[in-house]
Amino acid sequence: MIASLIGEARHVAIGAASPIPATGAFLLKNKNPALRVSLHQRRNANPFTEGSRELFDLAGQGRIDVFFLGGAQIDGEANINLVRAEGRRFPGSFGSAFMYFTVWRTILFREEHSKRVLVPRVEFISAPGWSPPEVERRGGPVALLTGKALFSWQKEQRRFRLESVHPGHSVEEIRANTGFAFDLPGTISTTPSPTSEQLALLRGRVAKEIAVDYPEFAARVWDA
Repeated sequence: MIASLIGEARHVAIGAASPIPATGAFLLKNKNPALRVSLHQRRNANPFTEGSRELFDLAGQGRIDVFFLGGAQIDGEANINLVRAEGRRFPGSFGSAFMYFTVWRTILFREEHSKRVLVPRVEFISAPGWSPPEVERRGGPVALLTGKALFSWQKEQRRFRLESVHPGHSVEEIRANTGFAFDLPGTISTTPSPTSEQLALLRGRVAKEIAVDYPEFAARVWDA
């Protein structure tokens, strides 16, 4: 699903702690070697800097097509909270607001799908999901992907729309575990599972590639 969301992009950037989106990006890169994958704060993926300055420069120039962004909280207006929630302090925004404004398409990602994460209103806005017409903004959200479902972002309505439910889950479960209201189409599809060819790549070549920057994740999931 992640590879299909990236689509025909030339350059995709991944947030600092996002091994699952990074795995999907590397899977797509095996099919499309011309795809550039940049990993925020990962020295091996950004050889000209310590892993962040080059990324921000490229985003400011409009040279990153897709960015994956997560948050401690995400609300129904696609606002992100990376600062504080429920009395806890988090590491901070790490330039997420800048990337949210300058990258053409942002895909919000959070594996946990619960009312603790998907809230009616974030406690602190680290990066806003939308801006007034007079505010210069090149990019913004296009989708929200969780461990249970895929939502598309409706820019004009400023609301999410449920597009598909992952195998083993249901619309009722999604509704019960989502803290904000969202739209429903007439028919809800099931998110496609990986093909046998994709699974072979994930367990082989991609697992070895992802282990360079995310060794603990690769060891836990792929035993790589």
